[in-house]
Amino acid sequence: MKSAFDIVIAPLITEKNNDLAAQGKYVFKVSPKAEKIEIGRAVEQLFNVKVKSVNIMNYLGKTKRTPRTYKLGRRPDWKKAVVTLSEGSIEIV
Repeated sequence: MKSAFDIVIAPLITEKNNDLAAQGKYVFKVSPKAEKIEIGRAVEQLFNVKVKSVNIMNYLGKTKRTPRTYKLGRRPDWKKAVVTLSEGSIEIV
């Protein structure tokens, strides 16, 4: 069984995500193999809040070239989760 620290990697902090935080929605970079239910339980365990819903988005890694040899490389694929908290929950920020 994966721990909550293995599922939630880091919070994503951008201007758009800060605007979402005012609505009770918080954005995290999560493990690509994590499912919605696992993400919700991990956030509840880590931050002691009540999760209402979880939306996830999968992103493909960009193809990049190395500077000297021009060989093709690739950044890793990653997953983003938008977690909506219940009305009575404490804010994470």
